[in-house]
Amino acid sequence: MTPMPVEHEKMTLALAEIGGGSHKYEVVVSGIGREQTAKTFMNLPPHDVCVLLGFGAIVGVAEQLPPTLHLGMPVEITQASLYGYEGGLFENGAPLVAPARLDVPGLQSLTSDKFVRTTDLAVQTVVNMEDYTFMYLKKPQDFIVRVISDFLPHNTAIDFFEEVAPISFVPALEALERYFAL
Repeated sequence: MTPMPVEHEKMTLALAEIGGGSHKYEVVVSGIGREQTAKTFMNLPPHDVCVLLGFGAIVGVAEQLPPTLHLGMPVEITQASLYGYEGGLFENGAPLVAPARLDVPGLQSLTSDKFVRTTDLAVQTVVNMEDYTFMYLKKPQDFIVRVISDFLPHNTAIDFFEEVAPISFVPALEALERYFAL
């Protein structure tokens, strides 16, 4: 499941490039945000494993992060928390935790209704709009993979689609294939 069409396109290209091994992948676009994620998740066709796969901004300066957290690298979300103002109601969700499955860094994420522009979050926190809802609804075998798309806080305005244009989902698909081969 991918939140945006651009992520669907990147996953489709990765599947065309390296294939899906002996596994069948069906890529579904959920739409951005908690509500869209919930609606899509509850209406998915029968499946063995659901992976939320999409871009995620990470807190930190690119040059100061390890190579495994550079632009385009996949990470697994092993803890998600919520901070939001949906409908004018403040929410602060208790962290939800899941075991690590992949051989990529396992990080925590913050799900927010609004785009985070500045932050005092811990370095290496992934920020997005879907993880908490997915983590809450998922089955034990489901998990989240994010591909690093940008670094927070932004010093200047960015064009998200320009930032993600050169990113390939092949490393994320390879991580999934290594896991499913076990």
